[in-house]
Amino acid sequence: MFDPSFKISNEPQSHCSISLPEPYRFDDTEFWRAIPAWRDVDSEAFGEFRWQQRNSITSLPRISQVLGEIANPSLLSDIKAGLLRARMNIRLTPYVFSRINWEFPEYDPLRRQFLPLGSEYKPEHPLANDDSLDEEGSKVRPHLVHRYPDKALFLPITLCPVYCSFCTRSRVVGGSTAVKSKSTYGAKPSDWEESFDYIRNHPQIEDVVISGGDALLLRAKHIRLIGKTLLDIPSIRRIRFATKGVAIMPMKFTSDGEWMDALAEVATYGKRLMKEVALHTHFNCDREISAWTTRAMSALCEIGLIVRNQSVLIAGVNDNFSVLHQTFKGLSSQRIQPYYLYQHDMIPGCEHLRTTVHLAKSLSMKLQGSMTGFNTPRVVCDAPGGGGKREISSHLLYDREIGVSAWSSPAAKPGKTFLYYDPIHLLEKEGKTIWNNPTEIKSRVASIKSKALDRASAFV
Repeated sequence: MFDPSFKISNEPQSHCSISLPEPYRFDDTEFWRAIPAWRDVDSEAFGEFRWQQRNSITSLPRISQVLGEIANPSLLSDIKAGLLRARMNIRLTPYVFSRINWEFPEYDPLRRQFLPLGSEYKPEHPLANDDSLDEEGSKVRPHLVHRYPDKALFLPITLCPVYCSFCTRSRVVGGSTAVKSKSTYGAKPSDWEESFDYIRNHPQIEDVVISGGDALLLRAKHIRLIGKTLLDIPSIRRIRFATKGVAIMPMKFTSDGEWMDALAEVATYGKRLMKEVALHTHFNCDREISAWTTRAMSALCEIGLIVRNQSVLIAGVNDNFSVLHQTFKGLSSQRIQPYYLYQHDMIPGCEHLRTTVHLAKSLSMKLQGSMTGFNTPRVVCDAPGGGGKREISSHLLYDREIGVSAWSSPAAKPGKTFLYYDPIHLLEKEGKTIWNNPTEIKSRVASIKSKALDRASAFV
């Protein structure tokens, strides 16, 4: 059972009078007091998950109210313009909101992830897609995606404690916006049985990811129900709860005893059955790690849960070696294993956040050997159209001039090829010119497809 009184120090465990190296020194100040509305909020209140939920930022007027005298009218106007084009609503926990540097918010990596500015937007790529990964095409039940032979993705909820501007499921998550109508749903156990039945009837499935939305917003009873139901299926060997919670509301893991008891119960149940129960979280940059992360991870380690991280490569957030290296070193010091670093999906409204495959390959090369192997994330492109996660250097072809890479997926979809397109605004002049000529770009892409199909046939 989770013990909320269990605590661990963030001080170096050594008798030597030395300082921890930079990647392992995490902010333990009362940084939220820099926000005028929260100047009088003490650490006990700030560290309570219900306070975080009640005081979440969900509108532009609320941003202005909370910032008070430090609110910048031109910035608020820019955010307003951004929201008119955004496919996600605003929702930030006070923890995330107060980690933003409000002195220079235009350049802040956290602001960039959650609060879009109208001035940042770039023209849409002509081949951007609402469902870039074709999850709908791989849905076998309303809440279940089955793409890989031995893995399924269970989506019991479309609600999240924060809404990321770059969300790959912005077509269904985050509520309707000025440019996107959605039908979101909360947890409804009566709708889940058909997904469980499908998994029972397909014994090749060994691994289930419980995502959404965010598993953090599942109630304790739902954590137990989903976890134990899946673990009781003989063919299931691993389950993973996917939540951004460790990064955006670490207080959940230290102050919600009922929820943690449920998670601990499922983890213990899995151990008895010799099955893995893990939690996959989502940090993108070192600014997201603080002493609250340490407290959350102490609680998760106490119940014996494996924690891994999946990041997205985002322009202006983590698109350089220094930030990525410090982030992954910091995470690994907290027993969060860096697992994946994704090339940004080709979803609408995110051209200003995407990078090129060439940059991702360069960063992958630099990361390899810079830290221990099992803490070096795999840099992958989740191939548009349902090809699945492909190693960033494993493309069949890559035409850098027009920014088109071709991929194959022998396990998920043998005999097919999948194309990823770099942002046009990042191409050289010649590439941009070709994209402005419909006949020429059509011919170039057709040639790439043809050559890629020939090469893909070798892997069938």
